[in-house]
Amino acid sequence: MLTHIHVRNLAIVDAIDVELAGGMTALTGETGAGKSILVDALGLVLGDRADNSVIRHGCERAEISASFEIDRLAGVAEWLCARELDLDGECQLRRIINREGRSRGYINGQPVPMQSLRELGEQLVDIHGQHEHQSLLRSAVQRQLLDAFGGHQPLLTEVATLYAEWKSVQDQLDSVIRDTTERDARLDLLRYQSQELEALGLSAEDIQSIDAEHARQANAGQLLEACQQGLARLDAEDGDSAYSLVSRTLDELSELVRLDSRLEETVRLLGDAAILVQEGTESLRHYAGQLEIDPGRLQWLEDRIGILHDLARKHRCTPEELPVVAGNIRRELDSIEHADQHRETLQTRLGELEQSCQKAARQLSDKRKRAATAFGKQITTAMQTLGMGGGVFRAAVTPRKDSACGPHGMDNIEFLVSANAGQPVQPLAKVASGGELSRISLSIQVISAGSETIPTLIFDEVDSGIGGGVAEIVGQKLRALGAGRQVLCVTHLPQVAALAHQQMQVSKLSGKDTTHTRIRPLDGTERVDELARMLGGVKITRQTREHAREMMELGQKQDTRSKPVRRKAKA
Repeated sequence: MLTHIHVRNLAIVDAIDVELAGGMTALTGETGAGKSILVDALGLVLGDRADNSVIRHGCERAEISASFEIDRLAGVAEWLCARELDLDGECQLRRIINREGRSRGYINGQPVPMQSLRELGEQLVDIHGQHEHQSLLRSAVQRQLLDAFGGHQPLLTEVATLYAEWKSVQDQLDSVIRDTTERDARLDLLRYQSQELEALGLSAEDIQSIDAEHARQANAGQLLEACQQGLARLDAEDGDSAYSLVSRTLDELSELVRLDSRLEETVRLLGDAAILVQEGTESLRHYAGQLEIDPGRLQWLEDRIGILHDLARKHRCTPEELPVVAGNIRRELDSIEHADQHRETLQTRLGELEQSCQKAARQLSDKRKRAATAFGKQITTAMQTLGMGGGVFRAAVTPRKDSACGPHGMDNIEFLVSANAGQPVQPLAKVASGGELSRISLSIQVISAGSETIPTLIFDEVDSGIGGGVAEIVGQKLRALGAGRQVLCVTHLPQVAALAHQQMQVSKLSGKDTTHTRIRPLDGTERVDELARMLGGVKITRQTREHAREMMELGQKQDTRSKPVRRKAKA
């Protein structure tokens, strides 16, 4: 249940804090006061898209926070625990929208992506907007409503998964069949390329070794000359070599150690240096002895490198990558040579998937037909109480023309309605007026909400376009929903507001240079005044107040169950 929402610098709101209770809460106020801003703010903190246009003028960022009690929501608690976001039976969401366009989300103080806010939000709140009746004409929306009513999500997921796998195998099979038509020409090319590369018989390490040997052969003269000069400096026979100079110095200082012991470290280091110079000289002499100038070998290496570079250009890679290219060619060659076997395997798998998908889709169709019967009866009953006596609603489930299984099954879902007794049902878009469509949509929303387990339901002016006794019935239905769950209703109808367990007033305060929105809970007298305003307009008479008081008293007698505890709200 939503217990608290804080909004700062959103639209015309500078700062509001609202604490909410269970049951049905009505939000009322003058047109333009900002009643729907609270709903918009809640949508944002639950992950709705946003840009910097929602930020209050003159501010750098907007911030929304919401707190929920989740001690009775095992699924939500498991979701949070699985992501290490749990916090002692409480859930706190936060959203910050910056002027630069960046948006950040938090769950229980930890930063999360918007997708996580949306996933969690779908388990906490269900928002029914005031324009949902317009989307009701779309076939996809009609299908989703029926499936939600019937609880078909597990079977829908199975069908979608099977269809996605079937589509992937079908694409692979199409590719194999397409390749078969060009197989002979492709086989000749691949065989030639494979033989050409395998004739080299080289690995990536071999190619690097050839490059290194070529570098030595191409520069053998320079290397040999440098070795000879180095050996002359290190160990020349004339006595001025590095080794002889170090040795002579070492002998002289060794005689002086007995005169000053502080020379011991110097003597030790020079001894090590003499050994290293001698070892280095031997290593250089050994290296020079192995150097060989071989013009024939150099020519062979250059020819080999030329072939490698020619092949690398042909295959658009580096010489070191040629072994990888050769492996890819061998695999493609093997795939084409065994295409018939591969095609048979894919065809067998495709048939299996098609049968499984159709089986699951037929099960989904059967469930949809049973759900459609119950759905139609409930909507028809609701229509009678909403001023559409004699009206009939039907959810038609028919096979697709191609009878193929798609990601949503093999059915077409269409809502049919007859607004008047004795008239045949026709597609919703052809027979329903705007007001009728709004009432049918409201019926569907209330019934769909009643079949779900989401703890908080929000209705944003879904009662627009109705009035009188019909409005009172709408209020009764919303109040009935509030008996088991939290219902927040933005309304301009006193008949609906009078039936709420508690009522909050949204008002707009305008100063010389600023405009603010305020939300506050109403006590008994204030609530009567607000209902009277909704009934009587600008001038409120004593009779209007009496009428408002009578409406509220009658509304509160709609059920005898204990009223939800009301928390305070502050602006």
